[in-house]
Amino acid sequence: MNAKILVVDDEPDILLLAQRLLEGAGYQVITASDGEEALQKIYTENPQIVLLDIIIPKKDGYAVCQEVKLNEKFHHTVIIMFTVKTFDAERERGFQVGANYYLTKPFAGKELISLIQKVLEN
Repeated sequence: MNAKILVVDDEPDILLLAQRLLEGAGYQVITASDGEEALQKIYTENPQIVLLDIIIPKKDGYAVCQEVKLNEKFHHTVIIMFTVKTFDAERERGFQVGANYYLTKPFAGKELISLIQKVLEN
């Protein structure tokens, strides 16, 4: 399955690393570097999965996730919070706004690919 994945991060190195890993595994990857761009690409590109950093400009990941999940047309979109924020309260807030999964950075390439495969099998 050639799933479309949107990677959202304001760090160019992280974007490039995630894009290379995911494309290497056969996925179609699009990227965004801030919350407003992320929402625009979600609504125009309709990715199956969004790998979403929390700390991004214009709209943070929590706001992006909540907006997407409240939109009837996109509530099915799988959102993986992708962040350095590791505290339980931050993780809980991610789930409260609708995140499906939570992956902390730094991440292992195999861990990311394994999670994407798991998501797509469900």
